[in-house]
Amino acid sequence: MRRINERFVTETYEDGLLTSFDIHCEDDYNFGYDVVDDIAINDPTRRAMVWCNPEGEEHIFTFADMKTWSDKTANFLAECGIGRGDKVLVILRRHYQFWFVALALAKLGAVMVPATFMLKEHDMSYRLVGAGIKAVIATSVGEVADVVDAVVGECPTVETLILVEPGGAGLTERAEDGTLLDGGRGFGPGLSGPEGICALSAEREGWLDFNTGVRNASDIFERRETRAADPMLMYFSSGTSGNPKMVLHDSLYSLGHLMTAKHWHNVRPDGLHFTIADTGWGKAVWGKFYGQWLMEACVLTYDFDRFHAGEILDLIGRYNVTTFCAPPTMYRLMMQEDLSAFNLSSLEYSTTAGEALNPDLFDFWQEHTGLTIFEGFGQTETPLTIGNLTNSTPRPGSMGKPVPLYEVAILREDGTRCDTGETGEICISIDPHPAGIMMEYYADPEKTASAMHDGWYHTGDTAWADEDGYYWYVGRNDDVIKSSGYRIGPFEIESVLLEHDAVKECAVTGVPDELRGAAVKATIVLAPGFTPTDGLTRELQMWVKSQTAPYKYPRIIEYVEQLPRTVNGKIRRVAIREADEEAHVAEGLV
Repeated sequence: MRRINERFVTETYEDGLLTSFDIHCEDDYNFGYDVVDDIAINDPTRRAMVWCNPEGEEHIFTFADMKTWSDKTANFLAECGIGRGDKVLVILRRHYQFWFVALALAKLGAVMVPATFMLKEHDMSYRLVGAGIKAVIATSVGEVADVVDAVVGECPTVETLILVEPGGAGLTERAEDGTLLDGGRGFGPGLSGPEGICALSAEREGWLDFNTGVRNASDIFERRETRAADPMLMYFSSGTSGNPKMVLHDSLYSLGHLMTAKHWHNVRPDGLHFTIADTGWGKAVWGKFYGQWLMEACVLTYDFDRFHAGEILDLIGRYNVTTFCAPPTMYRLMMQEDLSAFNLSSLEYSTTAGEALNPDLFDFWQEHTGLTIFEGFGQTETPLTIGNLTNSTPRPGSMGKPVPLYEVAILREDGTRCDTGETGEICISIDPHPAGIMMEYYADPEKTASAMHDGWYHTGDTAWADEDGYYWYVGRNDDVIKSSGYRIGPFEIESVLLEHDAVKECAVTGVPDELRGAAVKATIVLAPGFTPTDGLTRELQMWVKSQTAPYKYPRIIEYVEQLPRTVNGKIRRVAIREADEEAHVAEGLV
C-alpha cells in the first residue's frame, strides 16, 4: 500500500473527529500519472475495479490493468488528434471503457465532458456547440450515435467520432427460458478472461472503432506535460430554467474528493466500495473514481440498464461490498424488498446524497441492517461540502456539518450571516479559491459572476443551522414556497407525509394563488392498498397539521401513478410546477 492520500493532505483530529483538512500538490499534479500509475507500478496486483453486467460478464481490473489499458487508449486517442486542452464528449453509461477513457484524457491533458445517454437532438447540439467539442466517444447501444449523426453537421468544432461496442449493458433480450437471444453474442465465459477486454468491434459510417483501435495501440505511453491548474473535467448541470450550465473543473477537483471517499464514504484499501451512478453524471466520479482510487480502494461497477432493487441487494452479498452509497430514491425502492432474503452481512457503512434524506428511511435502514445512513451534500460544482463524517453522530434529517476543507456559511440576501434557526443560502468561501470548487461556468461570465461574488460561491440551496452547527436542508431557492409571507421548504412537509402509511412517494411544490401568492401542493403516489378519496385527502392534511406548523399543510393534494424524475432518480419538482403554471394560465384564458 502506497498511502498516496497522505501526500496530498495535512489533517488533524480531535477525539476521533476530523478538525482540519488542507490539500496541497505539485504544480504538475495529474491524477492519471501520480495516483493510478504510481499504484500500478508499485503495487500492480491491487484491485481497482470489479466490473460486471446482467448478462453474466465479469472482469476484475488491477491498477496495473488500468495503466495498461489507459496507456493504450491514450495512444489511440493521440493518433486521433486529441491532445492538451481539447474537449471530448464522453457518453459511455457504465461500460468499463469509461475508466480507460477518463484516465487517458487526463494523461493527455484533454478535458473530459461526460454526458447522459438520454440526450435528444437539441440537447446534443447545445453541448457540442456550446462546449466546443472536438471529439465524441459514445456507446453503440441505444440511440446515442443516431442523435450525434443527426446534428453533428451543424457543429463545426467536431472532428472525430469514436464508437464503443460494450457487449451488454443489461440491454440484451432474453427468451422465456432465460437464454440470451442473438446467440448470446459477446457475453458470458467467452469474455471473462483478459483476452475479452475490448474484444468486440463496432462498424458505423463516419465513426472510428474504439475497441479495435485500443487493442492495436501500444501500451507504452510517456508522461506528457500537464498542469494541476489546467481544465480537466466539465459537466453540464441543469437548472430550473434555460440551458444547462457548463461546470468547469481543474485537476484539484480530484483531490477534493479525498474528503468524499476518506471521511464520508469511509472506504478502506482492503474493502469494496459500491456507488450507484451513471457516468454521465457527477455522482460517478464522486463514488467510482477519484477519491476511492486516491484511497487505493476497489470499486464495484454494475453495467445495468434499469434499476432493480433486488439485483443491487444481491450484488452486495455476492461481491462482499463493504461500503455503499445510493440516492434516497434507491434506498426507498429497497425498502419495498424483503431485506431478510439478501446477505448484507459484509456491509459496514452506508451513505447517501443527491436529495435530502427523510427520517423514516433513516430509521428503516438502521432497523433492518443495523447501519446508520450518513448523509452528505455537494453539487456538480463541488465535492462533498457538508456531511455527517466518520465518527460523527448524525441527526436524522440533518445533512450534517460543513466539512473542514471549506469555510461554509448560511447567508441572507444582503450577504450577512443568518442567525441560528434562520433560513438562508448555503455559501462557500472562495477567498482564497479552495481545491474542488469549480473554476467557472464555461463561456458564461454572467452566470459565473452571479454565482461567485463577494468572496463566496453561492450554491442556490437553502438551509438553516441549529445551535450545535448541524445544517438542515430547506430546498433550492426555486423550490422554496413563499405563501402568505411565510417561506416554506418542501422537504419538511414531504418527510411528514412519508411517515403516513398511505404515502409511498410525494413531492411538495407551490402553485399560483391570487390570495396567498402561492399555495402548498402535495403530489402523492399512494402505497398499495390505498385509493384516492376526499376522506383520505382530509386525513393527510390533518396529519401534516398535527406534525408541523399548520400554515405548512398542503391545501391541494393530487394523486398520481408516478412522479417525474431525472435519470438519476431525483424528483423533478420543476416539472410539476411548470405543469401547474401552464394549467393556471390556461384556466385564466378560458
